[in-house]
Amino acid sequence: MSILSILEPATSTAQRPPVARLTTGTIPSTVGADLLVPLADGRVTDYANFDHGASAPCLESVRRAVEAALPSYASVHRGNGYASRITTQWYERARAEVHAFVGARADDQVIFTRQTTDALNLLAKAVPADATVIVFESEHHAALLPWPAERTVRLPAPASSNAAVTAVADALRQAPEGPRLVVVTGASNVTGEIFPIAELAAVARAHGARICLDAAQLAPHREVDIEQLDVDWVTISGHKLYAPYGAGALIGRADWLNAADPYLYGGGATAAVTGDLTVWNEGPARHEGGSPNVIGAIALAAACATISKHRDAIEQHERSLLARLRTGLAQIPGVTTYDIFGAEADRVGTVCFTVEGVSSTLVSAALSAEYGIGVRDGKFCAHPLVGHLLQNSPEHGTAVRATLGLGTTREHVDRLVGAVRALAGPGPRTEYTESAHGCQPTDDPRDLEAPRIW
Repeated sequence: MSILSILEPATSTAQRPPVARLTTGTIPSTVGADLLVPLADGRVTDYANFDHGASAPCLESVRRAVEAALPSYASVHRGNGYASRITTQWYERARAEVHAFVGARADDQVIFTRQTTDALNLLAKAVPADATVIVFESEHHAALLPWPAERTVRLPAPASSNAAVTAVADALRQAPEGPRLVVVTGASNVTGEIFPIAELAAVARAHGARICLDAAQLAPHREVDIEQLDVDWVTISGHKLYAPYGAGALIGRADWLNAADPYLYGGGATAAVTGDLTVWNEGPARHEGGSPNVIGAIALAAACATISKHRDAIEQHERSLLARLRTGLAQIPGVTTYDIFGAEADRVGTVCFTVEGVSSTLVSAALSAEYGIGVRDGKFCAHPLVGHLLQNSPEHGTAVRATLGLGTTREHVDRLVGAVRALAGPGPRTEYTESAHGCQPTDDPRDLEAPRIW
């Protein structure tokens, strides 16, 4: 492999329209697909990962790109040495790749951040001081919390897609004069349901408002196109996109970002500094102060390129497995699944559920210890939404979330359904004790100590 070809740009610059890509019918492979995990009965089994919604495993293509970049890794935009010049090209190619991945407009900026939380906090710092922000309480905390409380309108979780559009329209009509921003998730991180993004964008436009799309949970599973959706900003996270190297991005309109103070003061953000004057850069550099996470940006771009190439196959794979999982869970007495808009709503591969008579913490512990299945239990950094969904389930204060992805197989789905059926019936096969890590088998023979790797 040529050192200059580890990351072929989707465009030669971020100002050109994205090129068309041929998609394939294959599913890209992930690192750790053959991971074996210990069980409480002394056996080992392959790991069934149903926690993609928290962090997805690394794509093999991402690992190859990173490994190819590391030998000549250097700082970017700061030197004429060979390694610095090559790394700078990769970094800017990565920016162009992300720009193309989300269908950004020619003049949209791509600012590399740590993840979606960081990107939304960056945007919050750039929102004009007199702006009103409208957000649903059903949002992930990353989209719910960064905005100034005195200028934020929190709307209740909508009962349907139409109700969401109506609620935003009403809120915009009642908002004071001045800039206004609607913030909405693409797909709920709790239920996987997809919000009516284009319709909400149209309502925002009709009232002279802007809209930011939190695509952290949507982009790994469905195509996101800024220009077609007519949104102003999109945020994504590498660790949700099979690129767990600490990078995300804020992509969108430049004017508010260029008018705001830099997100981080320091090198890279500055155009000139004298004894009594600092001139800040415009464009992405303004908010990428310090040495950027170049390897993270390369990883994110490699993931975007791979997912774009395999988009149709990924969606078909996940739709099939999700239907199998939802059908299986629906047939188990005592299992309740939860939705914002209703059972028929379009969604990505996420299911939120509870088991009658068994706490969510015990469910997740037993799935791990007895079946080698990884899920998440709790409130999923969306406390208001989980409280809303569970308001008629007084037995449960938290829920279980199963999120599938590229590492999920039909056998994993069947294993999860069978395990939940057993937990809802006879119950766990071993005794459990509450610990600092939640429930654990009382006599747990598993070695859960992380091995030393450095």
